[in-house]
Amino acid sequence: MYRILIVEDDPTIAAALADALCQWNMEPRRVQDFRNVLAEFSDFAPQLVLMDISLPFYDGYHWCSQIRKSSRVPIVFLSSASDNLNIIMAIQAGADDFIAKPFDLGVFNAKVQALLRRTYEFADSAACLSCGDVLLNLSNATVCCGSAHGELTRNELRILQVLMENQGHVVSRDALMERLWETDCFVDENTLTVNIARLRRKLASLGATDLIHTRKGVGYLIEAPRA
Repeated sequence: MYRILIVEDDPTIAAALADALCQWNMEPRRVQDFRNVLAEFSDFAPQLVLMDISLPFYDGYHWCSQIRKSSRVPIVFLSSASDNLNIIMAIQAGADDFIAKPFDLGVFNAKVQALLRRTYEFADSAACLSCGDVLLNLSNATVCCGSAHGELTRNELRILQVLMENQGHVVSRDALMERLWETDCFVDENTLTVNIARLRRKLASLGATDLIHTRKGVGYLIEAPRA
């Protein structure tokens, strides 16, 4: 059952979307506090976001950009402001699709289902890395440990990917920083330390304690589990 966050301030439209999603065996949640959309997003951890443009306090572009700072979750804009400029702005903010209002629920369902399949079901198995009970999904930047799961920032994803690709071998700090630079995000020694610390806390909260080991003066290591 996919979790869908509805960021829509029109109660009639939001209720209709929620009802339709329930009928399609999905779990919708409607945002209640439009001052703190990001907090509700983090609390619910949705697998897809439906975003209106015109919202109280901050518009949909703002919240889409905020979500994109830490998550690759699919975002679909729903708006009657469907001119080319708004569509371009939505895509530039990080949206995956744009559906113009009013829309047919059948077409809406088909688009949502297709996006969910592309994101979660059709991902190549090569897009996953594992170490013991820890599974890293590269396609949607999530990490799982048993039944617990969490989302990773871009830097956290890259760090964990490099370490898991080199299980049993120490990866130097320089090598990690070079890999992070590939994302066009300059990372210095301090920033790397902060990202490693955050990644460790996130993994520990999922039950994967002591997954990343430090080799002082050398780098970091993830050890493959012994048979």
